[in-house]
Amino acid sequence: MTIHSDRECLLDRESREIRYYRNAVERHWDPATVALDADAANLVAFLEEAGQPAGYLDGLRVALARFGAGEQAVTEDLAPLAVALEAVDDQLFVTTQLYEEAKHTDFFDRYWREVIHATETELGLERSSPTDPRWFNDAYLELFERTERAMAALLEDDSAETFARAYTHYHLVIEGILAQTGYYGLQRSYGEDTYPELPHLPGLCAGLGLIRQDEGRHVGFGMVKLKALVATGSVETSVLEETVAELMPLVTGIVADDDQFDDLGVPPEELYEFAAEKHLQRMSQITDETQAVPGLEQLTALDTVEH
Repeated sequence: MTIHSDRECLLDRESREIRYYRNAVERHWDPATVALDADAANLVAFLEEAGQPAGYLDGLRVALARFGAGEQAVTEDLAPLAVALEAVDDQLFVTTQLYEEAKHTDFFDRYWREVIHATETELGLERSSPTDPRWFNDAYLELFERTERAMAALLEDDSAETFARAYTHYHLVIEGILAQTGYYGLQRSYGEDTYPELPHLPGLCAGLGLIRQDEGRHVGFGMVKLKALVATGSVETSVLEETVAELMPLVTGIVADDDQFDDLGVPPEELYEFAAEKHLQRMSQITDETQAVPGLEQLTALDTVEH
């Protein structure tokens, strides 16, 4: 048990961690309340008009299955961080992150049940499962296995370098690069105006917007922790750079294989550019002492899809 006897009260209300925690409490949302009826109707109409080519539906199913499995994995993988962190401010924030990752898992499960299964039933297609191995390539599986190992290492070694590698795997690469790139691609592809040749999926876009709001806090937390480790000299920037360099080929392998509706929607080149831009921007904000981690409102903005 840790009692911070040097504090007047239990919490540091001005800390980034507590502000992130409070923001999570104030912006609570329920996956069960996101309206999905229009998504199923629009997807069925699109597939009927297109003659039900399998590749069209498979592209969406691949993306949804990977997001759902990824959210489930990070919900599990975050637990060692909650154990290893000692500061109460950190622990309060991580409780909200665990809860939010669970909510994201809930949303993607519900979407598959209420939109994908409904579409398959309406079109007389065989019912699919988001856990089918065909949706996951080797790069995807390897990335999440490495992240699981990096997080579990905290239970045996709570050194600054182990924390740095864990934050880099989880917050910087999985959430800050891979997930943000995927959200960007899906919201751009299935938004109302960007790609009129694709069905508008308002429930998916609304849910992803809310998830991005949560992930903004998660990424910000990891960036704050990494910036502090670098600024105090606890770890060299090379630890972050080497870890990202090891993982980026896997991210590229996932993005390259995640074709959505054949050649429709956001092209892979745009996704690569987005991922690279996010990586360079965040690494600079972490390692350059003249730059700051973006503010909370910027991290959790909901109004537009970043472009």
